[in-house]
Amino acid sequence: MTTITADLTVEEGAEFRVELRAGGHLWCVDEPADLGGSDTGPNPYELLLSSVAACTCITVSMYCRRKGWNLHSVSARYTHDRVHARDCDDCESDASGYIDRVRSQIFIEGDFDADQRARLADIARRCPVHKTLERGVTFTTEAVFAG
Repeated sequence: MTTITADLTVEEGAEFRVELRAGGHLWCVDEPADLGGSDTGPNPYELLLSSVAACTCITVSMYCRRKGWNLHSVSARYTHDRVHARDCDDCESDASGYIDRVRSQIFIEGDFDADQRARLADIARRCPVHKTLERGVTFTTEAVFAG
């Protein structure tokens, strides 16, 4: 099980700054200044995209290592926007109204033949975080009030 803790303490000039912890790691998330934040860290959507981008790079690297393929580098660019369902020609959804759309470009450098390239293009879409987001997530939320 993976556990993250998030703490927001309202302070003047840092009303939206959230400190996150996982194991011994500490980082922060914030909103940009134009949305009332202090821009001291990525916003929540940037953090979400960074998770899938990092997972994609790691998945490709692990696969190449396991196969003994000569990977030089892998990088990923992810974007998120909201579009009206009827305006999204490349979206696979029967939803109405606005939908979230994530687009990615995976840049893979190495010595690969055509079959290896095709396989890596497929593997890049199979990282665990990508699959979790595609399948959807079930949330169970409990609000606990103090004081």
